[in-house]
Amino acid sequence: MRRRRACFCIERSPRACLALHRLREMHSVGRLGRESLVGEGRSENMMSAEENCVEIRVRGRWITTPAVDVNGKKLIATGKWLRTAKVRSEDMMEKELESPEVYIQKLKGDAKDALKADIFTFTQKLPATRPKYPYPMEWESVAAIHLTTFKEWWDSLPQETRKNVRRSQKRGVTVRIKEFDDDLIHAIRQVNDESPLRQGMRNGYYGKGYEETKKLYGEFIGRCDFICACFGDEPIGFLHLVYRGEVASILNLTTKQSHFDKRPANALVAKMVELCEAKGISYISYGLYNYGNKRDHPLRTFKIRNGFSEILMPRFFVPVNGWGRFCMKAKLHRGRIGIFPHSVITIAADVRSLWYKSASFMSRCSSKTEQPNSHRPMERSIPPAGSST
Repeated sequence: MRRRRACFCIERSPRACLALHRLREMHSVGRLGRESLVGEGRSENMMSAEENCVEIRVRGRWITTPAVDVNGKKLIATGKWLRTAKVRSEDMMEKELESPEVYIQKLKGDAKDALKADIFTFTQKLPATRPKYPYPMEWESVAAIHLTTFKEWWDSLPQETRKNVRRSQKRGVTVRIKEFDDDLIHAIRQVNDESPLRQGMRNGYYGKGYEETKKLYGEFIGRCDFICACFGDEPIGFLHLVYRGEVASILNLTTKQSHFDKRPANALVAKMVELCEAKGISYISYGLYNYGNKRDHPLRTFKIRNGFSEILMPRFFVPVNGWGRFCMKAKLHRGRIGIFPHSVITIAADVRSLWYKSASFMSRCSSKTEQPNSHRPMERSIPPAGSST
């Protein structure tokens, strides 16, 4: 008992308490140091995660997706049940993708966990129509103009298209190139905000603010032009053209439906061809000619009438894992418009268009609120004919 009391007394002595306090301080400092190191590690991981993400534009919206840097280019993967990897903005690159085997090795190695891709896809750049690589390949239908001279392109157009260009001039449409400034951004917003629907689909650019519009259309500044159509002081259409060496690609062509009778789209295309001839452009591409099994549609008809023809380009699909190989054998990598027949796609498109139109009509009806009685002006009603006042 005495020994225990002695020990107890020693633990409670001033020197022992001071030593114990110092030990506790050292322990707390070490713990804080470890927590700070862990916090720094977490912040570094968060920073690295943010650095390995890029924003991509999908139907007028910016979406953040994981990315891996390969040869100075961002490799991304999209999709849910089937993840397809490709180089970001590949269709707007100035040069053709080089050394695709490096990207394939990256997807099978370091980037396997980061992107979780099943298939890697890439294409060749115009005018290289012959396949250069031994990978699995399918022909992609590209809408393009092989430009030699403006006169040759003009003479190849249908008579109705040439009349539409002249009609736009007679009806007061002016077309000119504008710089990317505040006035242009406001003009683009006016054109995009005409209607929430475009060709029976939801307009992804409708209702965008100034900063978001500037971000959407300012990605390729320095190697692009904006061709604008105006009726007086009112902007009624614009064409966004991106230069890729000897190839120019139309990124966006939008006009106001209310001024369709003035044919601003035909005037914009004619001005674009004239501009490309002056710059020595050999090819002008405008998206795809055939979208999967979807054949007849208004956009394709417009392209044909304005001199665009079909050029088959090789698109390669390289499976990265077993699921990718299975999906390629089952042709699932082609998507819905590449699997279903044209008749089914047409019915689905009509149903979708009807749904969007009805939803837009209901939203407009619900937004109209009835004015309260207290806010109505107190006016004397006009008596019916023959009544005494």
